[in-house]
Parts: sequence; C-alpha cells; structure tokens
Amino acid sequence: MIDPSTLITYVAVVLGFVFIPGPATLLTVARATSSGTKAGIATGAGVAAGDIFHTVMAMVGISAIIAASAVLFSIIKYIGAAYLIYLGIRAMIEKAPANPTAGTLAISPGKAFRQAVLTEILNPKTALFFLAFLPQFVRPENGSVMLQLFTLGIIFVLLGLFSTVVFALSAGGLGRFLRRNPKVLKWQGKIVGGIYCSLGIRLALQHR
Repeated sequence: MIDPSTLITYVAVVLGFVFIPGPATLLTVARATSSGTKAGIATGAGVAAGDIFHTVMAMVGISAIIAASAVLFSIIKYIGAAYLIYLGIRAMIEKAPANPTAGTLAISPGKAFRQAVLTEILNPKTALFFLAFLPQFVRPENGSVMLQLFTLGIIFVLLGLFSTVVFALSAGGLGRFLRRNPKVLKWQGKIVGGIYCSLGIRLALQHR
C-alpha cells in the first residue's frame, strides 16, 4: 500500500498539473466555449477515459519490468527521466497559441466525448508521460506494484476530471481571460516545464 507521505506528495504534484492550463484544459475550454458546457464536460470525461487506458497500459508494462529485472527498470527509469526533462525544456521554449479557443466548431456532447477519448488514447506523449511519471511514486517494498500503479492512475484520472469539469463550467470567462492575457499561457509553459524538469531529475536519482 502507498505510504501517506508519498500519497500526499503525489496528490499535491498532480493538483499542480491539472489546475495549470495544459492541452486537456485548452481542449475542454475550446469545446465548452464553442459547443456549450455539456460538450466541455463530455470532453473532460473523454480525456479521463483515455487516461484510464494509459493507466492500464502503464500497470501492465511497468509492473512486469520492475518484477523482471533491475537493469530493465534502470533503463526505463533513465528514458523516462530524459523524456520528462525533454518535455520540460520544450514547454519552456514553445510558443503559446495566440487564441486557444479559435477554430472550433459546435459538436454534440457524445461526439465531443468520442473525439476526446480517441485523441487521448492515440497521443503517444500521454502514454510516455504515464510510463515516466507514475513509477516515481511506486515503492516495491510497499506491496503490489500493480495495485500502487492502479491507485496512482485512478487518483490522477479523478483529479484531472474534476479540474476539467471546473474549467468547463467556467469556460466562458476563462476563454475570454486567456484571449485577453496570452502571457498567462507563456508563463504556464515555463511553470509546467520547470515541474517536468524537476520530476525528471528526481526520477533519474531514484533508487529501485
């Protein structure tokens, strides 16, 4: 079972992720702004469903690697650390969109959900993120690795869904704010990038 200090740290980090505007947030805001609150909430639910898929994939792959070989675990650990640092640097230097809610067409909640699920499942960056992020909070000495990964993944999904619902409900005001203040997106990239880099360094220094 996950120890309380690790769980508290994990929840704090995830809350920082999900409440700083990122791709899922911007997609939700765009859908809610163009197609209504229900479509925005459906988009958030679709993203959550896609993240459940990635959680299961991470559970199967990571638990097998940790159980099978210390060498393989070290390899995936360093690959994951390098990927997180890469994401961080890219987030810091990448230009924010001038208008994050432009170019979207009105669609039904059902279609919004299906599109969000497919987009999230087919996003290799999300798959790699789960593979790199979740193992940092897994401790083999705390019991079943698969159960720990499942718990961490579900917490991530639930907190992410909660944040996208909040953003969907306030999409009108948030969309106007983001259009008037593009520098917010610029600074969120630097903040998220710093978090990714620090997590990558932490992962590289973590022992099995």
